[in-house]
Amino acid sequence: MPNQRLRDSLLRNGLDFDQVAKALGVDPKTVERWITQDRTPYPRHRHAIAALVRETETYLWPDAIAPEKKKEINDSEVVQVYAHRHTLPQDIWMQLINQSKISISILVYAAMFMVDNPALIRTLRQKAEEGVKIRLLLGDPNSREVARRSEEEGIGKAAIGAKIRNALAVYKPLADVPGVEIRCHGTTLYNSIYRFDDEMLVNTHVHGFMAAHAPVLHLRRLSGGDLFETYAESFQGVWDGAKPPKW
Repeated sequence: MPNQRLRDSLLRNGLDFDQVAKALGVDPKTVERWITQDRTPYPRHRHAIAALVRETETYLWPDAIAPEKKKEINDSEVVQVYAHRHTLPQDIWMQLINQSKISISILVYAAMFMVDNPALIRTLRQKAEEGVKIRLLLGDPNSREVARRSEEEGIGKAAIGAKIRNALAVYKPLADVPGVEIRCHGTTLYNSIYRFDDEMLVNTHVHGFMAAHAPVLHLRRLSGGDLFETYAESFQGVWDGAKPPKW
């Protein structure tokens, strides 16, 4: 079977066989076989291609890396584990936003702690003007999933829905900014995901606890790892099924 992931990744980055072949010092026919015949390149070529298309090796070639090597890489993707979100240094959020060059992707229900920062909207607008792609995924305030989570946190059925409406009101000035897209989802939120290029904060959700009191994983994407990629794919799945908010 053809390697559709590799084909799509090259297309998204505007790369053809000749360009990849020149960058890697191989014959264009070799690149073609990597796609049409799903041939697995040598490790040095896998590294180079993954860097070219900004994907992980495990995404492009899921079976190419030995299990023991993959475990070592996955362990290295974990920068730090915080027992509670509220123990993260306060400046880490804006630091990660400010250093983003390509994309910012956020999946939450409300995350009111973010919009409490008066500099957030101005900074996101500036990043979008610099060419950073920004995707904001908030909960659907009318969904059953949001109401259930609100009850599970012991704050009343309507509390999180109200928080989401407040957050949407804060984000609304960004709705018409080129490069910014805002959607609402009605999924069960197992984790809140905050991605900044190749760094990510994953706020796990624990039954009966508010998100601020649940653990956070700080991840950094590594070629060959699939821990970061797992959460990235989860974000994309929710994004694909989400809809624009009803302002």
